[in-house]
Amino acid sequence: MSFPASDSSSSNSPAHALAAIGWDDAWAAEFAPYEAQGLLPGRVVRVDRGQCDVVTAQGTVRADTAFVTPHDPLRVICTGDWAAVEPAGNPRYVKAYLPRRTAFVRSTSSQRSEGQILAANVDHAVIAVSLAVELDLGRIERFLALAWESGAQPLVVLTKADLVPDPVVLAHLVQDVETTAPGVQVLTVCSLTGEGTDVLAAVVSGGTSVLLGVSGAGKSTLANALLGAEVMEVQAARETDGKGRHTTTTRNLLALPGGGVLIDTPGLRGVGLWDAEAGVGQVFSEIEDHAADCRFHDCAHVAEPGCAVLAAVESGALAQRRLESYRKLLRENQRIVAKTDARLRSELRRDWRLKSAEGRANHAAKRGGRL
Repeated sequence: MSFPASDSSSSNSPAHALAAIGWDDAWAAEFAPYEAQGLLPGRVVRVDRGQCDVVTAQGTVRADTAFVTPHDPLRVICTGDWAAVEPAGNPRYVKAYLPRRTAFVRSTSSQRSEGQILAANVDHAVIAVSLAVELDLGRIERFLALAWESGAQPLVVLTKADLVPDPVVLAHLVQDVETTAPGVQVLTVCSLTGEGTDVLAAVVSGGTSVLLGVSGAGKSTLANALLGAEVMEVQAARETDGKGRHTTTTRNLLALPGGGVLIDTPGLRGVGLWDAEAGVGQVFSEIEDHAADCRFHDCAHVAEPGCAVLAAVESGALAQRRLESYRKLLRENQRIVAKTDARLRSELRRDWRLKSAEGRANHAAKRGGRL
């Protein structure tokens, strides 16, 4: 994917080439100290093995990331960052990157429980969900929690809509996802026919969007439909289970013909939370609304008297599945945070000891014939 070049030598010029991929006056002000050092502004479009491709006013350059590779995995440079690059040299170096406005982060599958940043400075998080397989509402909730926590606006796109020819069935599937994603727009698209892609293109034309989803969700095909060209390689999903192959292996920033930019990501096998309590609360906003009416402010919504959340479940106003998913994600997020927060870890251990002691006492009472 080529990016436009510019004849302007000033990064503050309104006609600056980077305006098409998100450069604005606020970024220019942030970059001013680096401009005084003679460095060039540019946006990272790809990172690979200690090097990255950066779009500058001179065009796309290859730069070394040795100066921006700290031990903290959340501080390494990534696709979407705005970088300060040397104007010449062999190799060129990225000397720094600007503070991020938003960052999409998940936990890795390693035992060290590290966070992994997938994309930076994103306005829209487009979550691709295939209609070729049964909907996994729990996974959608995970993606949404991370999206809300990142600071981006989530958007759920149901792909391969042509595989659900019955409009009634399709409407029910959309309704299920809308219930799962309060406050989030849900679109249905067919990348092969172009149905629905015009609406999506209009949404993502106003900024930077990251395309997320598991392998086989149709992300690469959807990216090609938005780009109007076969830019991303596409492979067919397995017929046995609808799972896809990892066609995209790196995160790439691509300029869209209708405006805006798209960051395409590899299919994610795991969607682990990373310090996303606020994001979880946003996904389950209806539960938080009910919780405001509970008798106790620290109600756990398990068996407490006067629990408005449990009352909502009993009345049918709240689905039991939603409450169970809410509890599960909060527990998971708490475990992740506890691994890096000594105080919280101590509180969890204390609660565990109290519950264990209570359980032993109840067991002893039962064995002794007492209630």
